Amino acid sequence: MPAVRIVDIRPAMRNIEVTGMITGMGQEREVDTRFGPARVATATLEDDTGSIRLNLWRQQIDLVKKGDAVRIVNAFTRTFGGQIELNIGKDGSIMVLS
Repeated sequence: MPAVRIVDIRPAMRNIEVTGMITGMGQEREVDTRFGPARVATATLEDDTGSIRLNLWRQQIDLVKKGDAVRIVNAFTRTFGGQIELNIGKDGSIMVLS
């Protein structure tokens, strides 16, 4: 699937590839999942068309910081609190671009 722009991201999309800038990084917190406790943080991903919430789990949190340009591959969307959020699947990846 070719890269999408943030403005084109819709609920229940899968296999998304998107490139953008991390413009915000929320506080890391510990949550209980069905797989046990896990670290999660919410970042803001932005491109020239808009911004979206990006959920970062476990070691993904340590890969990026505010100001990084990133490419996300094999992501999916979920709607939470009426807002579309981007998540990186277990087969997905996040890469920091130079």
